[in-house]
Amino acid sequence: MVFIGYREGHRVTEAPRLEVRSITRAFGGRPVVNDVSFTVEPGQVTCLLGPSGCGKSTTLRIIAGVDRPDTGVILMDGKPIAGPDVMVPPESRGTGLMFQDFALFPHLSVADNVAFGLKGTRTEKRLRVRDLLGRVGLARYLDSFPHELSGGEQQRVALARALAPNPRIMLMDEPFSGLDNRLRDGIRDETLELLKEEGTAVVLVTHEPEEAMRMGDEILLMRQGRIVQAGAPYNIYNAPMDREAAAFFSDINVIRGRVEGALTRTAFGQFLAPGHPDGADVEIVIRPQHLSIDFDRDGHGPAPTEEHGTWARARVVRARFVGNESIVEFELDDGTPLKASVPGVFLPKTDRVLWVALRRDRCFVFPAPRKAAE
Repeated sequence: MVFIGYREGHRVTEAPRLEVRSITRAFGGRPVVNDVSFTVEPGQVTCLLGPSGCGKSTTLRIIAGVDRPDTGVILMDGKPIAGPDVMVPPESRGTGLMFQDFALFPHLSVADNVAFGLKGTRTEKRLRVRDLLGRVGLARYLDSFPHELSGGEQQRVALARALAPNPRIMLMDEPFSGLDNRLRDGIRDETLELLKEEGTAVVLVTHEPEEAMRMGDEILLMRQGRIVQAGAPYNIYNAPMDREAAAFFSDINVIRGRVEGALTRTAFGQFLAPGHPDGADVEIVIRPQHLSIDFDRDGHGPAPTEEHGTWARARVVRARFVGNESIVEFELDDGTPLKASVPGVFLPKTDRVLWVALRRDRCFVFPAPRKAAE
């Protein structure tokens, strides 16, 4: 069989580094992982993203070999490592593991922590340890102990230890969530650079969309044990499959309407609703940063434009400054709440009348959820 995969933006005709085929796992009869399939190539970072309980960590445990799938197959470089007739033990899979808990040995020095599990002569081990600690900026801490290091430094030691045996796949479960926010971005970037240099295939579990977009070549959005959408960060952010997917990545505004003649009438004018039948209830979804605000002109707003369509009258409910932007909450004349984000400082007073428009090319039209039967 020939597999078509990903590597440095080119197609390759060889087995992927990791292939997960239709794995399932249930506990007490409840499906936790349900028909999950994906591939990862050397040097690729794939992020399993989703809320707590969606099955992403269980999927990682199955790949690591600490849990077994009920059905499905996992292959590494084309060879099965888990399936109905095979279960390669974790230590023989060639995978590295990183978790939120760095799990460093407190009684061992930094050098001995990194060398733990390495094979070869003492000289070979020492050279590998020195090289990795130098690449993570910790060469001077060879003989230090974990308790003498900061959280960020301990995370780098954990990364060096995980990379020391040259794993073909690195499995990472929320490895940065225990770090201070000020350190997190820098540590993420350093980790990503080192993983790319090593050519390691990476599966990263996270519940943070920002982290997934910052680190991932591909994002697999999970919900209730399934992958509901997969794609590059730009594509999955800008073309969400449904309202829930859009809302997972950022705050959203929702404007409700009903389809009549393939059009939906709103306070912002008519919107095309292709694929939605007449009489269907729909939701127009837009992110706060894609709203435009203008001033009232004696009871009138700006003239309609192709980009923004019709402007709607809105009353300021609340405005607050949050660092590098201002968040302004509005209420339309029909009672619809809206939230806009504005770069810099913009703090209009409560009850002030302004006019709001939507970037039409940034709107998504989704079917409205059905109301539960009374």
